[in-house]
Amino acid sequence: MMSVEQRRLAAVMFTDLVGYTALTQRNEALAMQLLEEHRRLVRPFFPRHNGREIKTIGDAFLVEFASALEATRCAFDIQQSLNELNSGRPQDRSVMLRIGIHLGDVIHDENDVYGDAVNIASRIEPLAPPGGICVSEQVYAQIKNKFEFPLLTLGERSLKNVSEPVEVYRVVLPWEKKSESESNLEKTRIAVLPFTNMSSNPEEGYFADGMTEELITSLSGVRQLTVIARTSVMGYKGTTKKVREIGRELEVGSVLEGSVRKAGNKVRITAQLIDAATEGHLWAQNYDRQLEDVFAIQSEIAEKVAGELRIRLVDSEKRTLEKKPTENTEAYTCFLRGRELYREDTEASLRQALSLFEKAIELDPSFARAYVAVAECHQSLAGLGYEPWDVSFSTVKSSLERAIDLDPNLPEAHASLSEMFFNVDDLPGMEAEARKALGLNPSLPEPYAMLSELAALKGDPGEMVRQSEAAYRLDPIRPRFILNVGSAYLWTGREEEALEHWKKNEQLAPASTYRGMIDYYLIKGDLEKAREFYAKAEKLEPTNPRITGMGGIIAAMEGDRERALLAVRKIEAAKMGPIGFNFIGYVYHALGDLDSYFEYMNKALEAHTIIPSTLMYSPLFAKARADPRYLELVEKYRRQCGLTK
Repeated sequence: MMSVEQRRLAAVMFTDLVGYTALTQRNEALAMQLLEEHRRLVRPFFPRHNGREIKTIGDAFLVEFASALEATRCAFDIQQSLNELNSGRPQDRSVMLRIGIHLGDVIHDENDVYGDAVNIASRIEPLAPPGGICVSEQVYAQIKNKFEFPLLTLGERSLKNVSEPVEVYRVVLPWEKKSESESNLEKTRIAVLPFTNMSSNPEEGYFADGMTEELITSLSGVRQLTVIARTSVMGYKGTTKKVREIGRELEVGSVLEGSVRKAGNKVRITAQLIDAATEGHLWAQNYDRQLEDVFAIQSEIAEKVAGELRIRLVDSEKRTLEKKPTENTEAYTCFLRGRELYREDTEASLRQALSLFEKAIELDPSFARAYVAVAECHQSLAGLGYEPWDVSFSTVKSSLERAIDLDPNLPEAHASLSEMFFNVDDLPGMEAEARKALGLNPSLPEPYAMLSELAALKGDPGEMVRQSEAAYRLDPIRPRFILNVGSAYLWTGREEEALEHWKKNEQLAPASTYRGMIDYYLIKGDLEKAREFYAKAEKLEPTNPRITGMGGIIAAMEGDRERALLAVRKIEAAKMGPIGFNFIGYVYHALGDLDSYFEYMNKALEAHTIIPSTLMYSPLFAKARADPRYLELVEKYRRQCGLTK
């Protein structure tokens, strides 16, 4: 006997247990326990609101109601009950649901229902935040003057397998707490969290990390987006923090996260865009492709993110997103492996990375970004004292020139060229390349740091602070920028702001904040507190000559000349290159030996390693700035940099 299909208008509720799939991989027994508990808790609510459970689909319920209002009130009662339950539980034992509701035509066939209404409800549900409820515009039209709580539009959404966009609304639940700072987060300020490596081989982790970095690069090509830099987001690798907490820490309104599974020449990439304030899903997609299609996936994700955030791409941005860095997948794999090693920032890892970047160029001589990577390796090796700068310079220069020949509008090439010019004291060249890089990609933090140093040398402390803040906002967990913005505050009379800034970031970058707080307490004349933070810094970085120099300054201010000179000998023995002249000079200044101070500052100047902002603004060296030799030194530096003739 054939079944008889029946059509009728119904409200369809679709629920999903948040985090269930991930929990089954970590603790299957606990996942099953929470699944059964969730079913036991939720089921009684359906008949109370005249709902009919159609079926369960894994950890999801499909429920039918005759009334959109009853369906929404049922969803509210469920979430209220679970909120009360979770308030007394640890996070890993919480029962959190997302609920989606749509009103539309459904087809009944024996004990099942199907049709567009079911599909739309299932697509709306992921847009709800954990513990939240989302409804379609059809439901909203029925309940807007009858339901007791506000409904906030999330705008029109393009849903999978649904031909027309659907406007979606979120129920604002009375127990939701949203800080003023969260409500002010800009949706176009975005962080790409480290993609999870789902491959069976842990060594494929380089590919997931590389995908994270590549998506940051792609999204940075959209000028209306502000994208947090890689160094800040990689600190969240493996984190258990909620998206809302990460959003507050990075001050972003949107977060992109996902996973990568690589098996031979096949890749599966999952990506989802999340509202950082509500934790609601704005968009999600799975991609199953061949490895050579990875560039198209990156481009498509960037375009989808821009579309969801209501950004209209101009033609030049579309061309940038669609441009492939290389046609050679082996060269690209070498590049990604090299980037992973480069991030470790040790001599051994940098040299291994350099070999991989050179291999990538051998495989594809037109791979512009690989030339930039070679230059960055040499600049890092020279900066860390592992390679003479005069030897590195020619390779850095030729590599970057080749990159720009291949791709004149490659932002990273101009940013690296700006740093190169800074290292050889060519400030007009540095400024031109920094501004060129920012014109192409305003989300690069390094050019702002370069412009901050330029402002310092030009005698514009206000601009120095503004540019330091700009770099920090784009890369708020990078130790260098945490230290720089605090120092800019300290040197411009905003001492308490500096201290508050370093205290706020102490857990994120302890070594850099301790160095900043040593400076703060030395300036205040509080040697006891300075010693306290010096001990903490030395414990973290016992061989860092910068820390050694600070110990020498403290010893000198305490009147212990022998211990101060011992610090000088340790810096010399560290063989960190001419950058060490600065730290030796600082110790002599604290000893009151201005002749030796200026001797070493001039040595640093001649070696192109002097640190102009510290020289000109740190209150620790105010005595030297009253000496006629200071003006001579600054004028000599300005001439050397091309700022004066």
